[in-house]
Amino acid sequence: MSILDFSHPLIMGILNLTPDSFSDGGSYDPASAVTRAMEMVEEGADIIDIGGESTRPEAMRVSAAEQKSRVLDTLRSLRDSLPDGFPVSIDTTSSDVARHALDCGANMINDISAGREDPEILALAASAGIPLVLMHMQGTPETMQHAPAYRDVVAEVKSFLHTRVEAALMAGVKPEALLLDPGIGFGKLKRHNLQLLADLQQISELGYPLLLGASRKRFMGSICNQAQPKALMPATCATTALGVMAGVKVFRVHDVWQNRQAADVAWAIRNEKKCL
Repeated sequence: MSILDFSHPLIMGILNLTPDSFSDGGSYDPASAVTRAMEMVEEGADIIDIGGESTRPEAMRVSAAEQKSRVLDTLRSLRDSLPDGFPVSIDTTSSDVARHALDCGANMINDISAGREDPEILALAASAGIPLVLMHMQGTPETMQHAPAYRDVVAEVKSFLHTRVEAALMAGVKPEALLLDPGIGFGKLKRHNLQLLADLQQISELGYPLLLGASRKRFMGSICNQAQPKALMPATCATTALGVMAGVKVFRVHDVWQNRQAADVAWAIRNEKKCL
């Protein structure tokens, strides 16, 4: 049985233990990272997502050894602070990092490569019986924003995710363990992101819970004439509310209590609409 309860929208709080993430790089040492994680739980986070490698556009790749040095101590401390079974996701494409993270208390994997970079991560998720997020990305973080192109971005993202679901199932991952992420901002221009957000319901037709990660993304800054990622909290809340109405189950965000409010109000409206 999944550790995730999809009876209401879930907020996944982002904890980047990196020096170079686009919005909050270099913000935390191990002690302050645990403090921030516990703050996010108090603010209404249902999941904490910990990563040791930035995946912003043009980010340089980080070795598994370096990722482990950044995240494992925090994971151990956080596991001691959180209730048993509280969902803690490791954000990595490396099965080595994921395996060590699971040993230190993580109980979910968030893989932006959807198992393409290191197929062993699919088998690891299967053997551990834990939730696994599969995300769409065109290219790699180093190259993904170098003129991404699609004929039909919604159809192509949907087809890609279907293919990766099949790979995960072949590796032994249970269908109820899978979540799908359309990859907002990963190898997509502004119009591609907007088209995906406008048609999230088509992606949900695949039959798996959707995770939306639009938090503080650059394309919203171009709409709002705002260059500072941290100033895009209200814009992020707009995508959260829209996502709830489209049936998205999980929202990966930096600003937890604000998006918790947006999700809860949108959820109440959605449920009232069902009653009419």
